[in-house]
Amino acid sequence: MSSFGTKIKLTVFGESHGDGIGVVLDGVPAGYKIDMDKLLLQMARRAPGKDKTSTPRLEKDFPDIKSGILNSTTTGAPIACVIENTNTKSGDYSNLLETPRPGHSDYTAYVKYNGFNDIRGGGHFSGRLTAPIVFAGAILRQILEQKGIKIAAHISSVGSARDESFNPTVISDELINSLNESSFAVISSEAEQSMRDVIEQARKARDSVGGVVECAVVGMPVGVGGPLFDGIEGKLSQAIFAIPAVKGVEFGSGFNSAMLKGSENNDPFEYKNDKVVTTTNNSGGILGGISNGMPIIFRAAFKPTPSIAVEQNTVNLTTKQNAKLVVKGRHDPCVVPRAVSVVEAMAAIAIFDMI
Repeated sequence: MSSFGTKIKLTVFGESHGDGIGVVLDGVPAGYKIDMDKLLLQMARRAPGKDKTSTPRLEKDFPDIKSGILNSTTTGAPIACVIENTNTKSGDYSNLLETPRPGHSDYTAYVKYNGFNDIRGGGHFSGRLTAPIVFAGAILRQILEQKGIKIAAHISSVGSARDESFNPTVISDELINSLNESSFAVISSEAEQSMRDVIEQARKARDSVGGVVECAVVGMPVGVGGPLFDGIEGKLSQAIFAIPAVKGVEFGSGFNSAMLKGSENNDPFEYKNDKVVTTTNNSGGILGGISNGMPIIFRAAFKPTPSIAVEQNTVNLTTKQNAKLVVKGRHDPCVVPRAVSVVEAMAAIAIFDMI
Protein backbone atom coordinates (compact mmCIF):
# COMPACT_ATOMS: atom_id res chain seq x y z
CA MET A 1 0.00 0.00 0.00
CA SER A 2 1.05 3.61 -0.54
CA SER A 3 -0.74 4.94 2.54
CA PHE A 4 0.35 5.74 6.10
CA GLY A 5 -1.35 6.75 9.33
CA THR A 6 -4.43 6.00 11.42
CA LYS A 7 -5.74 9.31 12.87
CA ILE A 8 -4.71 10.98 9.64
CA LYS A 9 -4.28 9.12 6.38
CA LEU A 10 -1.53 9.99 3.91
CA THR A 11 -1.74 8.46 0.43
CA VAL A 12 0.95 9.10 -2.20
CA PHE A 13 0.34 8.47 -5.90
CA GLY A 14 2.09 8.85 -9.24
CA GLU A 15 5.31 7.74 -10.93
CA SER A 16 8.57 9.52 -11.65
CA HIS A 17 7.98 10.00 -15.37
CA GLY A 18 4.18 9.97 -15.42
CA ASP A 19 2.08 13.08 -15.98
CA GLY A 20 2.33 13.99 -12.32
CA ILE A 21 2.72 12.90 -8.73
CA GLY A 22 0.63 13.81 -5.73
CA VAL A 23 -0.79 13.19 -2.30
CA VAL A 24 -4.10 13.02 -0.47
CA LEU A 25 -3.97 13.95 3.22
CA ASP A 26 -7.18 13.05 5.05
CA GLY A 27 -8.14 13.86 8.63
CA VAL A 28 -6.51 17.29 9.03
CA PRO A 29 -8.72 19.46 11.27
CA ALA A 30 -10.34 22.59 9.88
CA GLY A 31 -9.40 26.15 10.74
CA TYR A 32 -5.59 26.08 10.67
CA LYS A 33 -3.87 28.89 8.78
CA ILE A 34 -1.15 27.70 6.40
CA ASP A 35 1.66 30.04 5.34
CA MET A 36 2.07 29.22 1.67
CA ASP A 37 5.46 30.96 1.42
CA LYS A 38 6.83 28.70 4.17
CA LEU A 39 5.31 25.69 2.44
CA LEU A 40 6.94 26.56 -0.89
CA LEU A 41 10.28 27.10 0.88
CA GLN A 42 10.20 23.49 2.09
CA MET A 43 9.34 22.30 -1.41
CA ALA A 44 12.30 24.29 -2.80
CA ARG A 45 14.70 22.76 -0.26
CA ARG A 46 13.92 19.29 -1.63
CA ALA A 47 13.70 20.24 -5.31
CA PRO A 48 16.49 19.05 -7.65
CA GLY A 49 18.76 20.96 -9.99
CA LYS A 50 20.16 23.58 -7.60
CA ASP A 51 23.86 22.66 -7.84
CA LYS A 52 26.29 19.83 -8.58
CA THR A 53 25.37 17.94 -5.40
CA SER A 54 22.04 16.91 -6.95
CA THR A 55 20.61 15.61 -10.19
CA PRO A 56 20.51 18.14 -13.06
CA ARG A 57 16.84 17.24 -13.61
CA LEU A 58 15.20 20.61 -12.93
CA GLU A 59 11.63 20.45 -11.63
CA LYS A 60 9.76 23.44 -10.20
CA ASP A 61 7.72 21.19 -7.89
CA PHE A 62 4.85 23.67 -7.66
CA PRO A 63 1.94 22.07 -5.77
CA ASP A 64 -1.46 22.38 -7.44
CA ILE A 65 -3.84 22.17 -4.48
CA LYS A 66 -7.13 20.60 -5.53
CA SER A 67 -9.02 20.58 -2.22
CA GLY A 68 -8.78 20.95 1.55
CA ILE A 69 -7.29 24.46 1.72
CA LEU A 70 -9.29 27.64 1.05
CA ASN A 71 -7.97 31.14 1.62
CA SER A 72 -4.80 29.54 3.05
CA THR A 73 -6.87 27.80 5.73
CA THR A 74 -7.62 24.09 6.17
CA THR A 75 -11.27 23.28 5.50
CA GLY A 76 -11.44 19.81 7.08
CA ALA A 77 -11.85 18.14 3.68
CA PRO A 78 -9.10 15.87 2.35
CA ILE A 79 -6.13 17.94 1.23
CA ALA A 80 -5.30 16.86 -2.32
CA CYS A 81 -2.28 18.09 -4.26
CA VAL A 82 -0.83 17.30 -7.70
CA ILE A 83 2.70 18.17 -8.82
CA GLU A 84 3.29 18.08 -12.56
CA ASN A 85 6.29 16.25 -14.02
CA THR A 86 7.75 18.56 -16.65
CA ASN A 87 11.37 17.48 -17.24
CA THR A 88 11.56 13.78 -18.07
CA LYS A 89 13.86 11.78 -20.35
CA SER A 90 12.26 8.35 -20.32
CA GLY A 91 14.48 6.96 -23.08
CA ASP A 92 17.37 6.78 -20.61
CA TYR A 93 15.58 3.90 -18.84
CA SER A 94 14.41 1.74 -21.77
CA ASN A 95 16.96 -1.04 -21.13
CA LEU A 96 16.46 -1.38 -17.37
CA LEU A 97 13.40 -3.60 -17.49
CA GLU A 98 15.55 -6.48 -18.73
CA THR A 99 18.93 -5.43 -17.21
CA PRO A 100 18.12 -4.33 -13.64
CA ARG A 101 20.33 -1.86 -11.80
CA PRO A 102 22.33 -3.36 -8.90
CA GLY A 103 21.16 -1.83 -5.62
CA HIS A 104 17.84 -0.65 -7.10
CA SER A 105 14.27 -1.96 -6.96
CA ASP A 106 14.27 -2.85 -10.68
CA TYR A 107 14.63 -6.62 -10.18
CA THR A 108 12.30 -7.06 -7.19
CA ALA A 109 9.61 -4.88 -8.81
CA TYR A 110 9.96 -6.85 -12.06
CA VAL A 111 9.26 -10.09 -10.22
CA LYS A 112 6.50 -8.74 -7.95
CA TYR A 113 4.58 -6.99 -10.76
CA ASN A 114 5.31 -9.52 -13.52
CA GLY A 115 7.25 -6.98 -15.58
CA PHE A 116 4.37 -4.47 -15.75
CA ASN A 117 6.05 -1.97 -13.38
CA ASP A 118 6.88 1.49 -14.73
CA ILE A 119 10.68 1.45 -14.98
CA ARG A 120 11.03 5.07 -16.14
CA GLY A 121 12.96 7.00 -13.50
CA GLY A 122 12.23 4.24 -11.00
CA GLY A 123 8.47 4.67 -11.37
CA HIS A 124 6.64 4.57 -8.02
CA PHE A 125 9.91 3.63 -6.26
CA SER A 126 11.59 6.91 -7.21
CA GLY A 127 12.80 9.58 -4.83
CA ARG A 128 10.64 11.87 -6.96
CA LEU A 129 7.70 10.66 -4.84
CA THR A 130 9.15 12.49 -1.85
CA ALA A 131 8.02 15.84 -3.31
CA PRO A 132 4.34 15.37 -2.35
CA ILE A 133 5.47 13.94 1.00
CA VAL A 134 7.32 17.20 1.70
CA PHE A 135 4.15 19.10 0.72
CA ALA A 136 2.10 17.14 3.26
CA GLY A 137 4.78 17.43 5.93
CA ALA A 138 5.09 21.18 5.36
CA ILE A 139 1.41 21.58 6.20
CA LEU A 140 1.47 19.38 9.28
CA ARG A 141 4.68 20.86 10.72
CA GLN A 142 3.06 24.33 10.60
CA ILE A 143 0.14 23.00 12.65
CA LEU A 144 2.56 21.30 15.04
CA GLU A 145 4.42 24.59 15.49
CA GLN A 146 1.14 26.18 16.55
CA LYS A 147 1.07 23.50 19.24
CA GLY A 148 4.64 24.30 20.32
CA ILE A 149 6.30 21.35 18.55
CA LYS A 150 9.18 22.15 16.20
CA ILE A 151 11.18 19.89 13.90
CA ALA A 152 14.63 20.39 12.38
CA ALA A 153 17.22 18.18 10.73
CA HIS A 154 20.73 18.55 9.38
CA ILE A 155 23.28 16.59 7.37
CA SER A 156 25.15 14.64 10.03
CA SER A 157 27.62 13.13 7.58
CA VAL A 158 28.42 12.55 3.92
CA GLY A 159 30.91 9.74 3.45
CA SER A 160 33.70 10.49 5.94
CA ALA A 161 32.84 14.23 6.25
CA ARG A 162 30.96 15.01 9.45
CA ASP A 163 28.97 17.84 11.00
CA GLU A 164 28.49 18.63 14.69
CA SER A 165 25.67 16.78 16.43
CA PHE A 166 22.62 18.35 18.04
CA ASN A 167 22.97 19.24 21.69
CA PRO A 168 20.88 16.33 22.98
CA THR A 169 19.14 18.27 25.76
CA VAL A 170 18.79 21.87 24.53
CA ILE A 171 18.17 22.94 20.91
CA SER A 172 17.56 26.64 20.33
CA ASP A 173 14.81 28.16 18.20
CA GLU A 174 17.52 30.09 16.34
CA LEU A 175 19.21 26.86 15.21
CA ILE A 176 15.88 25.27 14.29
CA ASN A 177 14.88 28.28 12.18
CA SER A 178 18.28 28.44 10.49
CA LEU A 179 18.22 24.76 9.53
CA ASN A 180 14.60 24.97 8.35
CA GLU A 181 15.55 27.61 5.79
CA SER A 182 18.78 26.03 4.51
CA SER A 183 19.12 24.08 1.26
CA PHE A 184 22.36 22.53 2.60
CA ALA A 185 21.52 22.19 6.28
CA VAL A 186 24.52 21.86 8.58
CA ILE A 187 25.22 23.10 12.09
CA SER A 188 28.89 23.88 11.48
CA SER A 189 29.62 26.07 8.45
CA GLU A 190 33.02 24.37 8.08
CA ALA A 191 31.33 21.02 7.49
CA GLU A 192 29.54 22.14 4.33
CA GLN A 193 32.62 22.53 2.15
CA SER A 194 34.15 19.22 3.21
CA MET A 195 30.85 17.48 2.42
CA ARG A 196 30.60 19.22 -0.95
CA ASP A 197 34.15 18.09 -1.72
CA VAL A 198 33.26 14.45 -0.98
CA ILE A 199 30.17 14.66 -3.21
CA GLU A 200 32.12 16.31 -6.03
CA GLN A 201 34.79 13.60 -5.91
CA ALA A 202 32.09 10.96 -6.27
CA ARG A 203 30.41 12.85 -9.12
CA LYS A 204 33.63 13.22 -11.08
CA ALA A 205 34.30 9.51 -10.62
CA ARG A 206 30.80 8.80 -12.04
CA ASP A 207 29.98 7.26 -8.66
CA SER A 208 27.86 8.17 -5.64
CA VAL A 209 28.14 8.51 -1.87
CA GLY A 210 25.79 8.06 1.10
CA GLY A 211 25.41 9.75 4.45
CA VAL A 212 23.33 10.35 7.57
CA VAL A 213 20.61 12.85 8.47
CA GLU A 214 20.06 13.72 12.14
CA CYS A 215 16.60 14.99 13.12
CA ALA A 216 15.20 16.55 16.30
CA VAL A 217 11.61 17.01 17.45
CA VAL A 218 11.47 19.69 20.15
CA GLY A 219 8.55 20.61 22.41
CA MET A 220 6.93 17.18 22.54
CA PRO A 221 4.60 16.81 25.53
CA VAL A 222 5.19 13.93 27.93
CA GLY A 223 3.05 10.85 27.37
CA VAL A 224 2.70 10.54 23.58
CA GLY A 225 3.04 7.00 22.24
CA GLY A 226 2.65 3.65 23.91
CA PRO A 227 4.33 0.32 24.63
CA LEU A 228 5.04 -2.45 22.17
CA PHE A 229 3.46 -1.74 18.77
CA ASP A 230 2.37 1.82 19.55
CA GLY A 231 5.86 3.06 20.43
CA ILE A 232 7.17 6.30 18.95
CA GLU A 233 10.30 4.55 17.67
CA GLY A 234 8.21 2.07 15.68
CA LYS A 235 5.85 4.66 14.20
CA LEU A 236 8.65 7.04 13.27
CA SER A 237 10.78 4.24 11.85
CA GLN A 238 7.96 3.04 9.61
CA ALA A 239 7.60 6.54 8.18
CA ILE A 240 11.33 7.14 7.79
CA PHE A 241 11.96 3.77 6.13
CA ALA A 242 9.39 4.74 3.49
CA ILE A 243 11.93 7.27 2.19
CA PRO A 244 13.81 5.71 -0.74
CA ALA A 245 17.49 4.93 0.11
CA VAL A 246 17.04 4.81 3.91
CA LYS A 247 18.77 1.70 5.28
CA GLY A 248 19.04 2.43 8.99
CA VAL A 249 17.36 4.39 11.81
CA GLU A 250 18.60 4.87 15.38
CA PHE A 251 17.31 6.88 18.35
CA GLY A 252 19.35 8.70 20.97
CA SER A 253 22.64 6.92 21.58
CA GLY A 254 21.37 4.17 19.26
CA PHE A 255 23.81 1.39 18.46
CA ASN A 256 26.44 3.05 20.63
CA SER A 257 24.32 2.20 23.69
CA ALA A 258 25.21 -1.46 23.13
CA MET A 259 28.77 -0.61 24.19
CA LEU A 260 27.79 1.26 27.36
CA LYS A 261 27.01 0.19 30.91
CA GLY A 262 23.66 0.99 32.48
CA SER A 263 25.32 3.58 34.68
CA GLU A 264 26.61 5.31 31.54
CA ASN A 265 23.53 5.01 29.35
CA ASN A 266 20.78 5.84 31.87
CA ASP A 267 19.54 9.46 31.81
CA PRO A 268 19.33 10.83 35.39
CA PHE A 269 16.16 12.77 36.25
CA GLU A 270 16.06 16.17 37.92
CA TYR A 271 13.60 18.99 38.53
CA LYS A 272 14.27 22.18 36.57
CA ASN A 273 11.83 25.08 36.89
CA ASP A 274 9.26 22.65 38.38
CA LYS A 275 9.59 20.39 35.35
CA VAL A 276 11.03 16.88 35.24
CA VAL A 277 13.95 16.72 32.79
CA THR A 278 16.92 14.44 32.20
CA THR A 279 20.49 15.69 32.45
CA THR A 280 21.51 13.56 29.45
CA ASN A 281 19.42 12.23 26.58
CA ASN A 282 20.76 8.84 25.53
CA SER A 283 17.16 7.63 25.22
CA GLY A 284 16.47 10.16 22.46
CA GLY A 285 13.46 11.56 24.30
CA ILE A 286 11.60 8.22 24.39
CA LEU A 287 11.14 5.74 27.25
CA GLY A 288 8.95 2.65 26.88
CA GLY A 289 7.87 3.93 23.48
CA ILE A 290 6.49 7.09 25.15
CA SER A 291 7.79 10.65 24.92
CA ASN A 292 9.45 11.91 28.12
CA GLY A 293 9.47 15.62 27.23
CA MET A 294 13.08 15.82 26.10
CA PRO A 295 13.98 16.39 22.44
CA ILE A 296 13.28 13.34 20.30
CA ILE A 297 16.52 12.78 18.41
CA PHE A 298 17.05 10.17 15.72
CA ARG A 299 19.33 9.54 12.75
CA ALA A 300 18.58 8.05 9.34
CA ALA A 301 21.29 6.42 7.23
CA PHE A 302 21.04 6.83 3.44
CA LYS A 303 22.78 4.46 1.06
CA PRO A 304 24.69 5.75 -2.00
CA THR A 305 22.52 6.34 -5.07
CA PRO A 306 22.45 2.99 -6.94
CA SER A 307 22.18 4.66 -10.38
CA ILE A 308 25.83 5.27 -11.27
CA ALA A 309 27.70 5.57 -14.58
CA VAL A 310 30.43 3.12 -13.52
CA GLU A 311 30.12 -0.21 -15.35
CA GLN A 312 28.50 -2.85 -13.13
CA ASN A 313 27.70 -6.54 -13.34
CA THR A 314 24.03 -7.46 -13.75
CA VAL A 315 21.87 -9.99 -15.60
CA ASN A 316 19.66 -9.94 -18.68
CA LEU A 317 16.25 -11.20 -17.58
CA THR A 318 15.20 -11.88 -21.18
CA THR A 319 18.20 -13.91 -22.36
CA LYS A 320 18.95 -15.26 -18.87
CA GLN A 321 22.62 -14.38 -19.32
CA ASN A 322 25.06 -12.36 -17.24
CA ALA A 323 25.45 -8.80 -18.53
CA LYS A 324 27.19 -5.47 -18.05
CA LEU A 325 25.38 -2.22 -17.32
CA VAL A 326 26.29 1.47 -17.47
CA VAL A 327 23.38 3.55 -16.13
CA LYS A 328 22.40 6.56 -18.19
CA GLY A 329 20.19 9.46 -17.13
CA ARG A 330 20.37 12.18 -14.51
CA HIS A 331 20.91 11.08 -10.93
CA ASP A 332 22.05 12.51 -7.59
CA PRO A 333 25.68 11.80 -6.71
CA CYS A 334 24.36 12.09 -3.13
CA VAL A 335 20.72 12.24 -2.03
CA VAL A 336 21.47 13.36 1.52
CA PRO A 337 21.32 17.19 1.15
CA ARG A 338 17.88 17.00 -0.48
CA ALA A 339 16.71 14.32 1.96
CA VAL A 340 16.89 16.61 5.00
CA SER A 341 13.51 18.23 4.29
CA VAL A 342 12.04 14.79 3.54
CA VAL A 343 13.11 13.42 6.92
CA GLU A 344 11.60 16.49 8.62
CA ALA A 345 8.37 16.01 6.66
CA MET A 346 8.09 12.31 7.51
CA ALA A 347 8.75 13.09 11.18
CA ALA A 348 5.97 15.71 11.12
CA ILE A 349 3.54 13.26 9.52
CA ALA A 350 4.26 10.49 12.05
CA ILE A 351 4.22 12.79 15.09
CA PHE A 352 0.99 14.50 13.96
CA ASP A 353 -0.68 11.12 13.56
CA MET A 354 0.37 10.09 17.09
CA ILE A 355 -0.83 13.27 18.85
